[in-house]
Amino acid sequence: MIPASDKGRFFAFGRVFSGKISTGMKIRIMGPNYVPGQKKDLYAKSVQRTVIWMGKRQESVADMPCGNIVAMVGLDQVITKTATVTDETEVDGHPIRTMKFSVSPVVRVAVKCKVVSDLPKLLDGLKQLSKSDPMVVWSVEESGDHIVAGPRARHLEIFLKKLQADFMGGTEILQSSPLASFRETVLEDSSPVMSWSSNKYNSMLMDACPLEEGLAEAIEDGRVGPSDDLNVRSSILFEEFGWNKNLIKKIVCFGPATIGANIVVDESLRRYSIKEPLSCAFQEVSVKGALCEEEMWGIRFRVINADIHQNPLYRKSSQIIPMAREAMYASQLNSQPRLMQPIYKVYLQVPFATVGGIYEVLSQRQGRIIDMIPEPFSKSFKVEVWMPVAKSFGLENAIRAATSEYAIIQCVFDHWEVIASDPLELNSEAAK
Repeated sequence: MIPASDKGRFFAFGRVFSGKISTGMKIRIMGPNYVPGQKKDLYAKSVQRTVIWMGKRQESVADMPCGNIVAMVGLDQVITKTATVTDETEVDGHPIRTMKFSVSPVVRVAVKCKVVSDLPKLLDGLKQLSKSDPMVVWSVEESGDHIVAGPRARHLEIFLKKLQADFMGGTEILQSSPLASFRETVLEDSSPVMSWSSNKYNSMLMDACPLEEGLAEAIEDGRVGPSDDLNVRSSILFEEFGWNKNLIKKIVCFGPATIGANIVVDESLRRYSIKEPLSCAFQEVSVKGALCEEEMWGIRFRVINADIHQNPLYRKSSQIIPMAREAMYASQLNSQPRLMQPIYKVYLQVPFATVGGIYEVLSQRQGRIIDMIPEPFSKSFKVEVWMPVAKSFGLENAIRAATSEYAIIQCVFDHWEVIASDPLELNSEAAK
């Protein structure tokens, strides 16, 4: 989505892969959460206008054949960031997989208006600007705080300046210091834990364990997921990760948001299904873990047994969801829980004469040099460093000051790393 000159409007910008798109054409819009055969995230609209860019100029055209890039007017009310568009007669059409970016929103800030009466401007500006930036995520906490997350502190700084100047008419906003996001995981299998519903008529026995090495990454990369063909998913889990075929069939869902790198399986034998309330509890738990309400990563929960009352009045969702949630939290805390911190891969280009200046800066920020290569035909080094995102704020200024402004620096999110210390231990690094 690209902002238009009309305030609050956007062009839907994309490539025509087949057929042609034309002004006035009626189309089906399949959002990123659309599932074939269902109506969720599916819309029908007419294209008001088709536009091509000629340098800085925009030119309206009647239609555009396949292979070209085109902008469409009139779709911004239903498209958030990405979507797949087909002719309205193509009812069997499937959406193109949503693009994966090589960055992750690991830095976040809280924003609020200086004057409370300006809150509608802030909400409208965040809603519109987040459409045009696929690497920024905007959310509202239970406390009412508006959280903006992005790949780097500098990226968020530019985003908020643009929000204030272009979408809020210069209205003053207040923002917190940037904070790094974390993830919650476990290191070992837990012993089974029992949870009871509030009416004492239902019980659940559950345990938790870490996912097999490489499985969480495979889920995030899209190789394994809920929308995959069951046979393909079973083949990957059985052959590459050693899952039992019976266990594969008992996967309830992935999370958070049904696509995350956590899984819940149900091995219990009972007459009454609790799949829906169990899924609801898992989605809630996987978004806010027991340690510090951060997302979970790489955990598998297993329902060993569930004793569910035969009377529907005693096994409502209001009884099952809290019971399942408590069992999951208890299982997590019983499995050596750990925090995971995001790690940047920092690329530096430093002249020979100033390379000594970077060592002290990197050591103070827990940076680990993984490669240092002399640049051919130049008097400089190419340095690659792993550094925790939480320690990277202000790194650019520190590096440039240490190298007399000669260094070139770039930070890219690389991976998640477990913090070795126990977060439940007082005064440990993770607890702090």
